[in-house]
Amino acid sequence: MRLQIRSHHRAHARAAALALACTLALAACSGGGPGDAQAKTTEQEAPEAVPVEVAETSLRAISASYTGTAPLEARGESQVVAKTSGVALEVLVEEGDVVRAGQTLVRLDSARAQLQAAQSAAQMAKLQSNYQRSRQLAEQQLLSANDLDQIKYDLENARATNRLANLEVSYANVTAPISGVIASRSIKTGNFVQINTPIFRIVDTSRLEAVLNVPERELATLQPGLPVELSVDALPGRTFTGTIDRIAPVVDAGSGTFRVIAAFQSDGLLQPGMFGRISIAYDQRADALVVPRLALLDGAGDPAVFAVRDGKALRVPVELGYLDGAWAEIRKGLQRGDRVVVAGKAALRDGSAVHVIGDKPVAPQVASAPAVSPADQQ
Repeated sequence: MRLQIRSHHRAHARAAALALACTLALAACSGGGPGDAQAKTTEQEAPEAVPVEVAETSLRAISASYTGTAPLEARGESQVVAKTSGVALEVLVEEGDVVRAGQTLVRLDSARAQLQAAQSAAQMAKLQSNYQRSRQLAEQQLLSANDLDQIKYDLENARATNRLANLEVSYANVTAPISGVIASRSIKTGNFVQINTPIFRIVDTSRLEAVLNVPERELATLQPGLPVELSVDALPGRTFTGTIDRIAPVVDAGSGTFRVIAAFQSDGLLQPGMFGRISIAYDQRADALVVPRLALLDGAGDPAVFAVRDGKALRVPVELGYLDGAWAEIRKGLQRGDRVVVAGKAALRDGSAVHVIGDKPVAPQVASAPAVSPADQQ
């Protein structure tokens, strides 16, 4: 009987111990102790790091330049007009032909002008003979000086009429006033051409110009002879070099700008009317501290950047120097090697925690568990 009672008590004790172990296990699964709960609360309250891309400040050559846009214009252009009327007997050039100054472009019917020239030549010859006889009579005092002068004046008038008739004949051959390319032709063989009618347009494409209207604050920095770089939409990837040819000596009071004319050699590629993007470099620094222009914060106020320091983004005011393409010179505010945010700025505030994309994450340090003695295990 006693053995039975002892066995019953032992079974009851084992059941109680098992229940206590299950209770502790459930408590551990449901969230652990107060320390674990506090750690979870701290993790939930910690702000999430903003992913950003950064770039380091560096030294590089940078230049100060003025940029603008302007269409290209031909330095020489001429409308060829007919100086006389007549039927076009022969058109000698077509659009796209290269011509030189004085070259005949079209021949007009000159029959009437040639007849008038012949008529005036005969009248001139008649008066020339009369004048010779009159001089002999005047020497013999058989003709008064007044009559001799009148015959002389008539002769000079006839000569002028003959020269005018010959000039009219020469107008039948329409010639090029300048060298260049035939840009347009408005007549065909057999057309009747009226006097002073434009029939050709010639453009000198060997040298092109671009006219920039530059703000007056740049008047002291731009000078004739400075190099100019040109790029055009029609020829992507190509850059052309020219110079400032001349600068207008006055500033327009209405717009506050002055005219800068840049000249370029065509090289057979540039054509009048092309839209050009122009850059004029007027100063250069060899070792300037620069950052990408993407790092500059947008908006009003003084220029600033977000610098990454100790895992946080700090708003740093900077003093800018020259702006050159994708780069901005920093005169004050940063040091060489500082890292600035170039992507992800919109989500940042001063002091925001950041995670730099590409950096290796720092592994958290785990505290080692204290050793358990055999006595504690018992």
